[in-house]
Amino acid sequence: MGYAGGTKKNPTYHILGDHSEAIQVDFDPSQISYEKLLEIFWAAHDPTARSWSRQYKAAVFFQNDAQQKLAIETRDREAARRKTKILTEMVPFTGFFLAEGYHQKYYLRQNPDLLKEFKAMYPQEGEFINSTAAARVNGYLAGYGTAENLLNEVGSLGLSPEERKKLLDRVHKYHR
Repeated sequence: MGYAGGTKKNPTYHILGDHSEAIQVDFDPSQISYEKLLEIFWAAHDPTARSWSRQYKAAVFFQNDAQQKLAIETRDREAARRKTKILTEMVPFTGFFLAEGYHQKYYLRQNPDLLKEFKAMYPQEGEFINSTAAARVNGYLAGYGTAENLLNEVGSLGLSPEERKKLLDRVHKYHR
């Protein structure tokens, strides 16, 4: 979680300037394509809804001509599929500023027992923020991901058997 799209140097949540809240996705193109990431993006929000503020606008921040071309192609494809105008903005990437620590892994931070385990695994704040396992669990806690997917990967997340069970029980509740 962080801020992008503006000109203010070192924005913060309370002094955002002209930035928008954003996430930065680091990916390996041999594992997943940029086009596939865009497909996931279009499915994960309502691109026909007008953004109600600059801070929370929906946008694709492209880093080069190839990304811009794919973003526009997938936007247009989505517009044709939905038979309506897409309001998500296409914006050149100018930089990304990591948000304050308390904004990272929000749902995980609301679960003290899970958070305690992750803090033991990742005692440095930067390690915790960059942890793929913490990001995965945070997503499950937010209601994303299926119970079946979690069941397949819960053993690789580094959690105690007790916390694995609690997490599985919680995710099962989302999908009933």
